[in-house]
Amino acid sequence: MSATTLPSATASAQPASVASPHVEILAPAGCYPSLQAAIDSGADSVYFGLAQLNMRARSRRSFNLKDLEEIMIRCHAAGIRGYLTLNTLLYDHDLKLCYALLEEAARQNVDAVIASDMACILKARELGLEVHLSTQLSVSNYQSFKFYAQFCDRIVLARELNLSMIRKIRQQILADDLRGPSGRPVEIEAFAHGALCIAVSGRCGMSLYTDNASANRGACTQNCRKEYKVIDQESGKELLVDNHYVMSPNDICTIDFLDQVLEAGVHTLKLEGRGRSPEYVSTVTAAYRRGVDAIQSDTFDQPLVAEINDDLKKVYHRGHSSGYYLGREQGWSMAHGTKATRQKIQAGRVTHYYSKLGVAEITASGPIASGQEYLIIGDTTGVVKGTLETLRLDDSTTAKQVSNGQVFSIQVDAKVRQNDKFFLHLPA
Repeated sequence: MSATTLPSATASAQPASVASPHVEILAPAGCYPSLQAAIDSGADSVYFGLAQLNMRARSRRSFNLKDLEEIMIRCHAAGIRGYLTLNTLLYDHDLKLCYALLEEAARQNVDAVIASDMACILKARELGLEVHLSTQLSVSNYQSFKFYAQFCDRIVLARELNLSMIRKIRQQILADDLRGPSGRPVEIEAFAHGALCIAVSGRCGMSLYTDNASANRGACTQNCRKEYKVIDQESGKELLVDNHYVMSPNDICTIDFLDQVLEAGVHTLKLEGRGRSPEYVSTVTAAYRRGVDAIQSDTFDQPLVAEINDDLKKVYHRGHSSGYYLGREQGWSMAHGTKATRQKIQAGRVTHYYSKLGVAEITASGPIASGQEYLIIGDTTGVVKGTLETLRLDDSTTAKQVSNGQVFSIQVDAKVRQNDKFFLHLPA
């Protein structure tokens, strides 16, 4: 199917494909601009958290209970599914809030709940909510998969599995005709892109140990992403470590071998990134939409993969690797923060949109020049991208550049709104 030359994690003599007849692209939504960006970029579904009972509870991008109705209205109006993430470690005192969130999820027609605690799973099933089992349960073999299938219609496998292991589980699902509570064959979900940590399927105790902030309750301080020294306490000598970021792996990126991921039987491609920016969500979702569509039309080849990889490198990442899927040694970030080839700088704000002309009026808050790439981001707008061509001033003249305080207009490809933020997307 593919012209890629990357080796598969499976043996050279491949059995018949066990690919799912349907492929779902599941995008992260941590805020309204990201939600809209996911919808506009071709996501089939989105996942989001509410309040403190999700694994990104401390993220600066987070929804609250009052947002649930609007989230689901947007999802269903766009014809996509919305999944509520409730996958933290739950203590007894958390159950009242957990049950209240589930009851509201049922009222708002949430399409599924991503859960890991049996108290949450059982309550969700009691309310008639579909359940997807979180990777936090680290399901890594078919017998465990089969056990949880009585409660869950989809299982997010342990991140440590390679493609050969995933294929084997999929083959056993088909052989047993294993079905979930909905009557559908139980679906396999796997992380296709985004952050990877050294913990077992994300279950980490490091920030709990150092800061009394449990990653398993959505409070990770990400101290594993920092640079550390190793010092001999007796001699005071510092040990030579070739990589100072010894606990910070590269992000997963499967676009190079996406055809092999689908052929192994993965139904849902999960894109990590609820704490990342709207342009990240837009770019990554669009990239995997292009990849899946190309595979299904038998046009997935190396030139396309190279083009998509260039796009993925423009947004936040810690370097890309194949994760554990191909059975290779894991790559490490080797540096703090992002390796993105583009940086986002706010340079203005939309003051008016002329719908009949498709023109946005912008007040600059810094120097802007024609030829630069731009982003317009807003709660309802999502992310609109483009390259500045003609900068038209109030007197209808054109300019090659404008400065702080000047008002100018540009043609845009999609509707934008007053007070949307205008950013330049410049080489890093």
